[in-house]
Amino acid sequence: MSTGRPYESTLRAAAARLTRRRIVETARQEFLSAGYHGTTIGDLSKAAQVSPQTIYNTCGSKADLLKTVYDMLLAGDDENVVMNDRPEIAHVLNQRSTRATLRAYAGVSALIVGRVGPLIGMVLAEGAGSDADLSAFLAAIDGERRVGNAGIVQHLADRFGLPDGVSVDRAVDHVWTLTSIEVADRLIRRCGWTLAAYEHWLGEGLVGGLRALDR
Repeated sequence: MSTGRPYESTLRAAAARLTRRRIVETARQEFLSAGYHGTTIGDLSKAAQVSPQTIYNTCGSKADLLKTVYDMLLAGDDENVVMNDRPEIAHVLNQRSTRATLRAYAGVSALIVGRVGPLIGMVLAEGAGSDADLSAFLAAIDGERRVGNAGIVQHLADRFGLPDGVSVDRAVDHVWTLTSIEVADRLIRRCGWTLAAYEHWLGEGLVGGLRALDR
């Protein structure tokens, strides 16, 4: 006779995922409207109609929740698939030249900026101040981005080769700087550039700057 436990477990997992989605989406809205510093776990619990403890149990601290919102926006969904396994990166890696690869990477970077730009723009505008957790968040996403940049540069080095005299580390420095959220935020939010203009600028900068590194 079936105990029904596997079915009940599946229902609980589905309910937990829906609750997590509601918390994360509510946090996204609250962060963008009230700012990171202006949002409290109490505010979020009321808006999401869950207890504060449920938020802590599901997503951790407010800084952890900010990272969860960021990761969801970065990927475009909450599926457990890392960026390197997504079709956007596969498209970049399937290009047939350094120039085409970097231009495709500029497209992915612009796509990501379109997703996370408003959130990170809010954080940058507020500043971390003395909030060690928020400073750690900014350092973490910067480090993650450098790892992703390094993967693209290593792919270029292995498949097409880098310009003479240009090391992988130097090329990573170049890509990491041009694709920084701070640069994108300055151009798009503060200067009023469109995403298309940013993507074109970034693509030209990645290609031309790489050739200039050997000088």
